[in-house]
Amino acid sequence: MHPLSAGDPLRLGPYRLLGVLGEGGMGKVYFGRDDAGHPAAVKVLRPELAHDQGLAQRFVREAEMARAVTGKGVARVLGARTEGGRPWIAAEFLAGPTLADAVGTYGPMDEPTVRALGHFLARTLHDIHAAGLVHRDLKPANIVLTSSGPRVIDFGIARPEHGLTLTTTGQIPVTPGYGAPEQVLGHRVGPASDVFSLGAVLVYAASGRRAFDGAHVAAVQYDVVHGNPDMSRVPHGLQPLIGPCLSKDPAARPTPGQITAALPAPKGAERAWRKGPLAEDIARREKDTARLLSATGAGAPGSGDASRPAGAARRRFLTALVAGGAVLTVGGGVAAVAQRND
Repeated sequence: MHPLSAGDPLRLGPYRLLGVLGEGGMGKVYFGRDDAGHPAAVKVLRPELAHDQGLAQRFVREAEMARAVTGKGVARVLGARTEGGRPWIAAEFLAGPTLADAVGTYGPMDEPTVRALGHFLARTLHDIHAAGLVHRDLKPANIVLTSSGPRVIDFGIARPEHGLTLTTTGQIPVTPGYGAPEQVLGHRVGPASDVFSLGAVLVYAASGRRAFDGAHVAAVQYDVVHGNPDMSRVPHGLQPLIGPCLSKDPAARPTPGQITAALPAPKGAERAWRKGPLAEDIARREKDTARLLSATGAGAPGSGDASRPAGAARRRFLTALVAGGAVLTVGGGVAAVAQRND
């Protein structure tokens, strides 16, 4: 996490901003803390985009729609509004590695863990779709593994009939190798597109390799539309369950409910997030978050200006985090604490 710069706001709505988590094509994301001490990731639309009234209104409106998703498998959207010409979204802050980081660090997951992951993610997709929304960008970097299980982040989501999303003005986001064929081709996107992405995510979790790959983006996208997924390293017991999710025809893909039934969470599946190196990793990140909040507790809004000791403590703590190799990463509208392992 980086310190606030001269042009950064100090407070948005109920959130005191403590640092910068990251920047993307749509905006800047801050680590915030409300008066009760609860953390949040607060994303602010870029100034040059905020001047587009239609985009700014959609930015807030779609975030408000995302609040209808109340399942335990998502990072909850806490609020959104336009304040002083700055449209912003606040989302739940999660401590844990992304699935991309976890597989990259600890290797592919075993079959029971992949079954559990698929079960939980399919259930979350059901909740998202039941709210009339489609995620549109489900991928390993948008799944955070927490002590309570996987959580889906980055609410660049919209109604199935909506033609635009929040990632890039006027474009449908397609992460190479994870976006469905209909997304690549610019066709209408519906719930079945998320199912395709789920299949690609599970291939990665089980094998450590992408289902569709190539030397460049165009080659990957061509493979998504015309090629067959590479499931050579996926356990044989999982292939009949994952394969249908990757059908080129959206109508041939199973529904999230059917996937949940086909991938019942095996007994003891929660141990993947409660025991072993991954659980220890998650616990470290939770501890780092708690320390950061504790270091910034003094001088909170409502008690006057932040005291000099509190500011000094925050700076010392952030310096220690960087020196110790801990960094904060953000995925779209919500953030996760990441531990650098180099």
